[in-house]
Amino acid sequence: MKGYFYSLCAAAALFTSCKTTAQTEEVSVERGQALFEELEASYNNPIIKDKYTADPAALVHDGRVYIYAGHDQAPDDQERYIMNEWLLFSSDDMVNWKEHPVPLKPTDFDWAIHSAWAAEVVEKDGKFYWFVTVQHNESKHGKAIGVAVADSPEGPWKDAIGKALITNDMTTQTKISWDDIDPTVFIDDDGTPYLYWGNQVCKYVKLKDNMIEMDGPIQTVDLPKFTEAPYIHKRGDWYYLSYAYDFPEKTAYAMSKSITGPWEYKGILNEVAGNSNTNHQSIIEFKDKWYFVYHNGSIPTHGSSFHRSVCVDRLYYNEDGTIKRIVMTSEGIQPEN
Repeated sequence: MKGYFYSLCAAAALFTSCKTTAQTEEVSVERGQALFEELEASYNNPIIKDKYTADPAALVHDGRVYIYAGHDQAPDDQERYIMNEWLLFSSDDMVNWKEHPVPLKPTDFDWAIHSAWAAEVVEKDGKFYWFVTVQHNESKHGKAIGVAVADSPEGPWKDAIGKALITNDMTTQTKISWDDIDPTVFIDDDGTPYLYWGNQVCKYVKLKDNMIEMDGPIQTVDLPKFTEAPYIHKRGDWYYLSYAYDFPEKTAYAMSKSITGPWEYKGILNEVAGNSNTNHQSIIEFKDKWYFVYHNGSIPTHGSSFHRSVCVDRLYYNEDGTIKRIVMTSEGIQPEN
């Protein structure tokens, strides 16, 4: 009987110990889940989580950053580009983003039919010019570059020319129909605008002061493994030409003392952006800090090369003016303390 009593006590002690351990583990799991959710809530990349966004173009104006992005709209089970509109988001702190009404669609151009591909907005003399990539209608073959104009970064926008600025028949460096894409415009210190664009071959042309006419011949830039997505920015005396490099795309860059070159290749700036084959960047200075705006395929549901997401991380320079390699993060830009 005595032995039986001790056995009962031992069993009770073991049960109590196991129950306590189980409760402790349950609390630990709950705490771990809470910590995970708290950590995940601090992740600011991608900056937009309820829509697929791509090809970001950032504009700084009156204390706000505006990001114009293409909208990846293919069904989750389809791997192809379906982009029927551009989207617009803005922020005054790079953390909290406001979505604006859909500002522009390819069909807002009478001569275009679809494909809201990469585009960029630039301000000149109080007006805003939106250089876009679209598919031309049957009267012209292939992709084309158009220009919309507005009095505000939020629009309303209208076709500035009534026809394309650049069409596929104007460029003969390649035989493909999509080599006239990804426009980027830089206005030099003397007020002269330059348009860069291209796929497989990087092209540029000087624009007239009205922003809607070319002022000279189309020229090319020889860059290692240039794919697409040229972007120009300037810091101090240096001009920087970044672009999508090879495929799957990384981002590389070159430097020059002139907007027209010669350009000296400096190397890789950003690695392949996760599970996205494409890499498209915009580089801005905002409140004395530099930012790298790009896309990847990081939304967990169906993120991919055809369901992309805009992200933002910091960009830093070395003392000699070269750029440090971008570190892509989930945290993104955090609130100022």
